[in-house]
Amino acid sequence: MNGFGDPGGPAERFPHAFVRRLRAGELGSVPVVAGLLLIWIVFQLLNSHFLSPRNLSNLSVDIVGTGMIAVGVIFVLLIGEIDLSVGSVSGLASALFAVLNVNHGMPEPPAVILAALCGTAVGLVHGFFTAAVGVPAFVVTLAGLLGWYGLMLALMGSYGSINLDDQGLVVQLTNYYFGDVAAAYGLAALGTAGYFLAARRDAKRRHAAGVPARSRGEIAVRTGALAVVAFAAAYVLNQFQGLPLALLIFLAVLVVLDYVLRRTAYGRMIFALGGGVEAARRAGINVTWVRISAFMMSGLMAAIGGLFLASRISSVSQTAISTNLLMNAIAAAVIGGTSLFGGRGSIWSALLGVLVIQSIASGVTLLDIQAAVQYMITGGVLLLAVVIDSLSRRAQKTHGRA
Repeated sequence: MNGFGDPGGPAERFPHAFVRRLRAGELGSVPVVAGLLLIWIVFQLLNSHFLSPRNLSNLSVDIVGTGMIAVGVIFVLLIGEIDLSVGSVSGLASALFAVLNVNHGMPEPPAVILAALCGTAVGLVHGFFTAAVGVPAFVVTLAGLLGWYGLMLALMGSYGSINLDDQGLVVQLTNYYFGDVAAAYGLAALGTAGYFLAARRDAKRRHAAGVPARSRGEIAVRTGALAVVAFAAAYVLNQFQGLPLALLIFLAVLVVLDYVLRRTAYGRMIFALGGGVEAARRAGINVTWVRISAFMMSGLMAAIGGLFLASRISSVSQTAISTNLLMNAIAAAVIGGTSLFGGRGSIWSALLGVLVIQSIASGVTLLDIQAAVQYMITGGVLLLAVVIDSLSRRAQKTHGRA
């Protein structure tokens, strides 16, 4: 017996348990990680600059805006709904910030807060009509896509574009780097140690409760893999300008919201609702409130993502928001492993999915290929992700796990 109650040694139990879960349809992040590695290998072979420190550092910042929006989309997808308005909401929030800060002289902190509250309020409106009134989320958020975009245009007025202060707080979100090498390596060490301690604690608690838990071998392998990735990323970032502030904020948001979904009663209600509305209602869950809160979270993260996107180009314009942003945010969540059928997914899906999408965009740009090719590749990857999700659900049903 090992420390977690496994009957065999870690070396022989982990591979068998891992293979058994794969055969049962519990693929986790394996497909998207394999796909990401394939994309990187192909583009590196086609252009040796793809995996250069400069390009990977830029990639780590480029993913943040869309990634933040994708995080909010995940909350809505987990309850089995869809939010088509996130692109327009991100544009509205960034326009509100620019108008308040640049045109009316409001200091940046309160302008940022009002922009975030604007996104949250929009989500509240969507959630109310969907959960309380009973209008399908597809219709409500499609109307929001049009309506909030129109409001953004009205808010901008005759200003085709509003330039932000290059030295201001918002612009520095994507332009500030921690140049000391200790920052990136320290974050890598902290993340690896935090994962190991959390995984061990979770395994012990599950063993004490008499439910299946990860073995020491699996925890060791996962921790080792994370350490390799984290320290390799830190090394590459330090070869350019250091650890980007935007990436640090994004990772912090992922950690906090992952804890919310996996470790709190609210998170369990989100997953329960995605598993079945009637079952959740009979379990005593306030279904209306949970659905509204999911849309509020989507609106909030869309607003935050919009500020990061504005920060990246140091301006807000009427043409900055397009359907590409909406499609990329939803595609990132789905490609990363969040199910379109609800009830299954992870906050980390946003990171993996947006890495895939932005890697394709970066590679296509380096190769000077037409944007049409990027859309076709991304569409194919999205379709493949949905097919894998469907086959995974079918396999789980066959094995009595869904």
